[in-house]
Amino acid sequence: MKITFCCTNTDAQPWLEGLRAALPQAQISLWQPGAAPADHAIVWAPPQQFFDEQSQLKGIFAIGAGVDALLKLDLPEQSVLVRLDDAGMAVQMAEYVCQAVIRHFRELDLYAQDISAGQWTFHKPRQRVDFPVGVLGLGVLGARVAQALAHFEFPVNGWSRTPKVLEGVKGFHGPAQFNDFLASSRVLVNLLPLTAETSNILNHASLSRLQPGAYLINVARGAHLVEQDLLALLDSEQLAGATLDVFRVEPLPLDHPFWQHPKITLTPHTSARTLRETSIAQIAGKIAALQRGETVAGVVERVRGY
Repeated sequence: MKITFCCTNTDAQPWLEGLRAALPQAQISLWQPGAAPADHAIVWAPPQQFFDEQSQLKGIFAIGAGVDALLKLDLPEQSVLVRLDDAGMAVQMAEYVCQAVIRHFRELDLYAQDISAGQWTFHKPRQRVDFPVGVLGLGVLGARVAQALAHFEFPVNGWSRTPKVLEGVKGFHGPAQFNDFLASSRVLVNLLPLTAETSNILNHASLSRLQPGAYLINVARGAHLVEQDLLALLDSEQLAGATLDVFRVEPLPLDHPFWQHPKITLTPHTSARTLRETSIAQIAGKIAALQRGETVAGVVERVRGY
């Protein structure tokens, strides 16, 4: 069995060493143009040339949960495209979202501003019942986030394409219930996969349907958000603020208005990072399972987009 590794802007050596230890029977190499054909590929942001040359691949394994960039390329038709199920990202995402929700709910930014100005102040405590949180997308990451928020006793709404039942989460599904989901939420957390249907879903119309003084947390993809619509809603005070971890252009250009906006908190696409050792174990297990003819979790339906 031959495996090729093609991950742009990634230190390949630790991955290669870990994969060789996990799959000692396999020949594992770093891809170079003109390399011999492989059975499986481990990829992140590969060039189209890679798939043009490796057209015989049986399995393509992404080292992340999102595969929208890969689906823009011309992939071999017979290849199975597999994303990471979790690999330590779900707990990271739950940590990140919970801190963002709690920071907004507890007005910790206001306290920080007061302290920096030498002011010892108190703000009237707010009630959790007044801050229902809507989680948009209930996949592996979204489900973990929704249940973590419920642990802190926030009212939690969840929206998914098809019905899903999660303890402590009020479920909404399908286009018919989308507007009701938004109207029931004061904080919106976006964890949708990026597809043709979900691109620009965070726009003036959808964000305006949230409860007054709503707060947005986007940890999915920058292309979900219409940036000018967010700025307009913040400036009109229809939205109270936003925490953004993902952007249409990354790194975020230095002249972008998000940098200096007082109601926006930015982080550099760090809400949930790939954990190498955990990912290697998961990918190695899936490759071995495919070689045995078994089905594996995380297979992407290309038409659906995730």
